[in-house]
Amino acid sequence: MSDFEQQPDLTVCDREPIHLLGRVQSFGFLIAVSADWLVSRHSANLAEHLGSLAKDSVGKPLDQLFSEQAVHDIRNRIAYLQGEDSVERLLRVKLRDDLPEYDIALHFMRSLIIIEGEPSGPAGHEDIGITVRSMLMRQSSSSSMQNFFLSGVRQIRAITGYDRVMLYRFDQDEAGEVVAEAVAPRRESFMGLHYPATDIPRQARALYRRNFLRLIADIDDRGAPVLPELDLQGQPLDLSMSVLRSVSPVHVEYLRNMGVRASLSISIMAEGKLWGLIACHHYAPLRPTLEQRTAAELFGRMFSMMLESRERAETSEYEQRSRAITDRLMAVLAQDADLLSNPEWIADTISSAIPNDGVGVYLDGRIALSGMTPDESQFRTLIRDLGRGAASTIVASDHLSKLHPPAAEYSDRAAGMIAIPVSRSPRDYVVLFRAEKIKTVRWAGDPQKALEEDAEGIRLSPRKSFEAWRQLVQGVSEPFTAPERRVAEAVRTSLLEVILLLSEGRQTDQVRARERQELLIAELNHRVRNILSLVRSLISRTQGAADTYEDFVTTLEGRVQAIARAHDQLTIKQWGAVEIEPLVRAEAAAYVGGKEDRIRISGPEVSLDPVAFNTFALVLHELITNAAKYGALGDHGTVELRWGVDVEGDLIVMWRESGGPPVQAPMRKGFGTTIIERSIEYDLGGRARADYKLTGFEAEFMIPSRYVTVGTGTLSALKSGDAGTVLSQVDDFPKTVLLVEDSMLIALDIEDTLRRLGAETVMSAGSVRLAREAIANLIPDFALLDINLGAETSIPIADDLLERGVPFVFASGYGEQSQLGDRFGTVPVIAKPYGPTEVAAALATLRAR
Repeated sequence: MSDFEQQPDLTVCDREPIHLLGRVQSFGFLIAVSADWLVSRHSANLAEHLGSLAKDSVGKPLDQLFSEQAVHDIRNRIAYLQGEDSVERLLRVKLRDDLPEYDIALHFMRSLIIIEGEPSGPAGHEDIGITVRSMLMRQSSSSSMQNFFLSGVRQIRAITGYDRVMLYRFDQDEAGEVVAEAVAPRRESFMGLHYPATDIPRQARALYRRNFLRLIADIDDRGAPVLPELDLQGQPLDLSMSVLRSVSPVHVEYLRNMGVRASLSISIMAEGKLWGLIACHHYAPLRPTLEQRTAAELFGRMFSMMLESRERAETSEYEQRSRAITDRLMAVLAQDADLLSNPEWIADTISSAIPNDGVGVYLDGRIALSGMTPDESQFRTLIRDLGRGAASTIVASDHLSKLHPPAAEYSDRAAGMIAIPVSRSPRDYVVLFRAEKIKTVRWAGDPQKALEEDAEGIRLSPRKSFEAWRQLVQGVSEPFTAPERRVAEAVRTSLLEVILLLSEGRQTDQVRARERQELLIAELNHRVRNILSLVRSLISRTQGAADTYEDFVTTLEGRVQAIARAHDQLTIKQWGAVEIEPLVRAEAAAYVGGKEDRIRISGPEVSLDPVAFNTFALVLHELITNAAKYGALGDHGTVELRWGVDVEGDLIVMWRESGGPPVQAPMRKGFGTTIIERSIEYDLGGRARADYKLTGFEAEFMIPSRYVTVGTGTLSALKSGDAGTVLSQVDDFPKTVLLVEDSMLIALDIEDTLRRLGAETVMSAGSVRLAREAIANLIPDFALLDINLGAETSIPIADDLLERGVPFVFASGYGEQSQLGDRFGTVPVIAKPYGPTEVAAALATLRAR
């Protein structure tokens, strides 16, 4: 047997102790101090950063290395640490008067306090919190999930300066896919490429879940060892939470094979799991400052929470639809049990929640098939195989032949399935099939790592090529998602209940009555628990906001009565869609009895489904009670309440108070204000806007069309007059545009504007140096120059463009036109703020001149 016929050690990468490398990157230093503030260990390069005082530091008190003030600040900041997985930072610290400013990171590692320092970068223009807040405001405005992804990577690239920033999402097998990318011009795109799970070993994934940010400033940096190498127990220093931790040789080889010289990784967590990474690559050494990395990490954490919220909202909406399906199944099958043997009807009923290409039903030994399925004999064999599994367990697979080898014969028709057991004995099933989906997966190089032999023996080595490598995948279907599996479980429960109902005919009246009673009690228990949970939440929130016991009782009573009035109307309508006008009149009568005419209502006949009706009832209650306590209804004013349906079918509700006392925004938002401003958006996926105008409080709400039923009365659609006219693409707009703008967030908005007008490539630069570098790489067709760039102006760039014959216009926010001089007298100047209309007009003026 040759050497390469031996079995390779496939776990060598997973066993590499990457948290015990014993080195830190040399751009910074590390000091480990004991509880009595004596230096226990330090990086070998400590003297290079702290000078001769740092020689022979082990055993010295920390205040012999740092000033008294620096030690004091470090001691205070350590109080903020929340255990070993917490890292605190101090920016621009004067460790001693003879040293430059350093950024400090602090964390615990068992009994040691780990202090890491690195030189501070130049002072930024904005506070970290302000920067991240602006980034999050932009992020929250993303209209779709893909725009949300793209906005995230663009903003990380804007604040860190990496050549490439990718959002990398893991699938259920831990392989990854690039789902968004922001990359420098002339760099190849990695968008859509897949990476095998083996690219990130298990222990690296474990560290990503603990330490959310990982920096590699230069892969050629040999690092500085931590001294002494071992402690008195013979253990190396655990660097799991270190910001300077050195780089695994295997990972260095991986990055070098990609041509990458520096990288930054930000963990994206959702539902407590590693959802993916924001991976940043640079093709030269690069070290963003600790301040920049802190902003990036904070943004990454908020990005994770916003992503989780969006995914939960999507899942919630999906599962609401699925509950309607299960309700329909129970209602219809209880009236016509023969439909259970009708696979076409089952497919039509379930397909909107669990898309499928065919359905097979096995019930009491009888088989019914519809669509793309195995034949009857093959299906019976499959059911026999399924019967060997655990009872009442959903079985789902997108590779059926792997689970059930005989399925290879019909994988072109039924490559995947989700099997729903609907009884215990005999084993009856409803099986949804999905057809084969032949697809080409684009890997970043051959996903099978090459075998290499070294001193450790035969091992897996990082790939040498990262060019797109295509793999044809056959015999598999579209996978069944976690929400789809939950829907299948709900369908299973519903069908079991229906079968239970059908079996009652073979039992005595007494048994049948008892079983029905148990079902009714279970349903009643479910609804009562929901109501009690809501009331408990109202009690807790109202108690926290009330100043006195009387306020608490009055406010809570009003909110509970509002829910009761809503439930009364839902009960009358048998929990179907309910008109909103009676609800408005009922609330008005409860709080302005005898003066209902002070609330002027208008709008077409509109009904809401139970979920939206309950939410709207609470919002309306808070609006009326607030108006009665503090606003127009408490004085001699009036309220105008109008509603209508826009062209998308969404319900628009407008509330406007007038004639009351002067209004000002509350200093502290109570629970009632939270209900008004957040519940429609949170519970229904709609929108809410509150405006505390001096002349009277105003609010506008949007309830999505899926909750809205429009009556038969005449309806005039509301037109949105606030959005303005959106300028479409301009004919013959320059394809390559240079944008010089020193504000990152403004630049991102203008990039979107230019692309909407027709630009294909937008090169953004925040300084004269970066603009000149961009021009050297690619001559633009047109340029948009912000005159004032902070400490400099864009006039030198204008001179360069003038010499090259490139047309350009200026942008001004402060009336800096006086700085332009006579030679730029004919160049159009756009006043900030501006949008697509102003850019197009300036370009037209420029061409006319």
